[in-house]
Amino acid sequence: MTRNNPEVQEADENDLEVEKPKSWAAGIPGVVHSMQPALKHMGVDRSRKTLLAMNQKDGFDCMSCAWPDPDHRKPFEYCENGAKAVTWEATPVTIATEFWAEHTVEELRGRSEYWLGMQGRLTEPVYKPAGADHYIPVSWDDAFKIIAAKLNGLDSPDEAAFYTSGRTSNEAAFAYQLFVRAFGTNNLPDCSNMCHESSGWAMGETIGVGKATVKYDDFGKADLIIIMGQNPGTNHPRMLTALEECKENGGEIVAVNPLPEAGLRRYKNPQKVKGIIGHGTEIADQFLQIRLGGDMALLQALSKRVLDAEAAKPGTVLDHEFIQAHCEGLEELKAHLDKLDDQAVLEATGLRAEEIDELAARYLKADKVIITWAMGLTQQKKAVSTIKEIINLLLLRGNIGKPGAGASPIRGHSNVQGDRTMGIWEQMPPSFLDSIQKEFGFNPPREHGVDAVQAIAKMRDGGIKVFIALGGNLVAAISDTAAAEEAMENTEMTVQISTKLNRSHTVIGKEALILPTMGRTEIDRQATGEQFVSVEDTVSAVHPSWGHVEPVAPGLLSEVAIVSRLARTVLGDKVNVDWAGFEQDYDLIRRHISNVVVGCENYNERIRQEGGFMLTNGPRDSRTFNTPTGKAVFSIGDLEALDCPPGRLILQTLRSHDQFNTTIYGYNDRYRGIKKGRHVVFVNPQDLALLGIHDGQLVDVHGEHDDGRERVLRKFRVVAYPTAQGCAAAYYPEANVLVPLDSVAEVSNTPVSKQVIVRLEPVPEEPASDGGRQEDTGAKMSGRVKAPTVGTASEEAKKPEGGTLPDEAKTPEQATTPTDGKIPDPDAGWTGTGQ
Repeated sequence: MTRNNPEVQEADENDLEVEKPKSWAAGIPGVVHSMQPALKHMGVDRSRKTLLAMNQKDGFDCMSCAWPDPDHRKPFEYCENGAKAVTWEATPVTIATEFWAEHTVEELRGRSEYWLGMQGRLTEPVYKPAGADHYIPVSWDDAFKIIAAKLNGLDSPDEAAFYTSGRTSNEAAFAYQLFVRAFGTNNLPDCSNMCHESSGWAMGETIGVGKATVKYDDFGKADLIIIMGQNPGTNHPRMLTALEECKENGGEIVAVNPLPEAGLRRYKNPQKVKGIIGHGTEIADQFLQIRLGGDMALLQALSKRVLDAEAAKPGTVLDHEFIQAHCEGLEELKAHLDKLDDQAVLEATGLRAEEIDELAARYLKADKVIITWAMGLTQQKKAVSTIKEIINLLLLRGNIGKPGAGASPIRGHSNVQGDRTMGIWEQMPPSFLDSIQKEFGFNPPREHGVDAVQAIAKMRDGGIKVFIALGGNLVAAISDTAAAEEAMENTEMTVQISTKLNRSHTVIGKEALILPTMGRTEIDRQATGEQFVSVEDTVSAVHPSWGHVEPVAPGLLSEVAIVSRLARTVLGDKVNVDWAGFEQDYDLIRRHISNVVVGCENYNERIRQEGGFMLTNGPRDSRTFNTPTGKAVFSIGDLEALDCPPGRLILQTLRSHDQFNTTIYGYNDRYRGIKKGRHVVFVNPQDLALLGIHDGQLVDVHGEHDDGRERVLRKFRVVAYPTAQGCAAAYYPEANVLVPLDSVAEVSNTPVSKQVIVRLEPVPEEPASDGGRQEDTGAKMSGRVKAPTVGTASEEAKKPEGGTLPDEAKTPEQATTPTDGKIPDPDAGWTGTGQ
């Protein structure tokens, strides 16, 4: 084993630099930023073996997102963030045994996510006994015995919770949920609870399936793609190639987002000549810079315009044949939208009526429409109702169940959708549990378990005493960081199955274990030979994944092996399951999957077909809907105004370009112009003027909630940025501290991370120490002039009640959305972005 570079540096936020944001994504810089880390940390040979195998039909599935693969794949079928994810996992650097004696848990807790991950791969089980301050290496057998003794000593199986990350394979996920249910609980929270749970609920209740109703090829066939609440250039960059195909085939694209993102403006495809030496492809034909939380109002306004167009020309706008045969509830929807308050829509969205009219005209003109979204929608309070409005709009013109059209939630974790298919859910339906009983001969528990938010609450209250995580970093990923950490520390034992260190290894129960596991890139040899696993992407394509490099250390176990050995040790002969056989031959697991999971019949045969297979999807494949009446449902949703008091902003959390979920690859956000730091809050220049705060100033960001708890980010730098007016943004997971645990979406219980009411309090400047000269505490700026302080005390009386400037007070730099509906050009005069 080798020790990682001990000189890994934490970020000094005083060195933070701000440049103007980029106006395009990918291109040669994307290639450079992919290859430099790979070659530096993996070397030429390991880089070649991994990157050329990523997302290939005989290779491994990238762990950085769930974007689907085309049938005809290119030699370089990966993106910048995919390359970073593989480099992060496949690094040959490992943590030496002496590391654990040299670092207390408390010391590790003071380190950043970046520093922890840069220490290298975990290679041996370690255990922190109660009362100790260090982890110590233990054998695999001893680790499993320690866990088994704790689990079997609980008063009830429901005193344990078993978390799952989306990187887990189908085989490991199926074995894991089987073990947990054989142990006696449905406490199976997972990362879906925090991201697309709202999509599953909304789509399940309206069209009978919680998954996308499109295939990969549909993106290239669409006449119109509406992208809502997502940033594909950073979070799933390979989507840009599909969007480019849409544009090349004559389709149009509309972006609906509070921030203008580089990937929604222009894409330079590094695998095409025009992406290397040319201008690239303009992506968004129209940009609607929507106010946070306004998406539901926008969608209702669009549906109303469609219905109005039908009323003006009866029989020519709606798809009456489709609606008559496959839908219900249209008349109720008409009556409801007839009462829609147009002014309320404009206030909620922050848009002009002309912008909404333009999008409605595009929708009415298009025969084939895809609406695609991500967590910008799912993490709102009214997320489920909002996504139901997407379904309403699609149903009106028959845009489900035909090529080039459909609903497309884009899941951001490689196999999060597959894990749910395999049974990782605290609320699996009785039919699935019946199949488990029939296949394995034991009756699994029927009472619903806890989701991620509920698990934290029960840990806090003492109801859950043992927490086991198959991957992930829950304590950093979940909302209300202080409450989550307090809850985790209240447990008796925490167990993390991981490839690398993260914060969840440092915020732990009285006892704690870390079990190292193999990565997806590594060759998995078991008693019957080399094994492969399978994953499901965001369009329900299931395909195999083979490791291509040697494991970084001897003795590492795969996720399947860890789950199987843990189950054997905990359960003994309690249930008739061949756990040893599971570990030796993954085909055995897949044979059971064939018998239990609907749509996975003949799994071993179908998964070995070139490229795998597609799961059936009623709405997409046959326009059949698994709802109580067998029809798709038009939904009624009441708008709810978000109350943002004067002097406050609505904040959303988001990723930087140098991260994947809670994994931080570096301290740069290249597309947004942030370098060497993450402690920033993006605010519209006009809002800064109203608040009397200047670009680059240090502020404390206070979350406001009615429970009386203080939630604050200290000393964050303000970056003047073209966000929607009245809105702000800060990086996840740092800003999770501002999101109350009980602030959740209706129905889905997903944390509301896109509608956080905050106030900015300037940090008092430190007294000058150089004879009266005051050092500028603003961020370093590359090629820009420091914006002056505005909103002085003498101007306070000029501020109108409600926090908006009168038109005559607005300066050119304070404009938000251009009148032509295009994404704002960062070169056109933003005070905080390079002017």
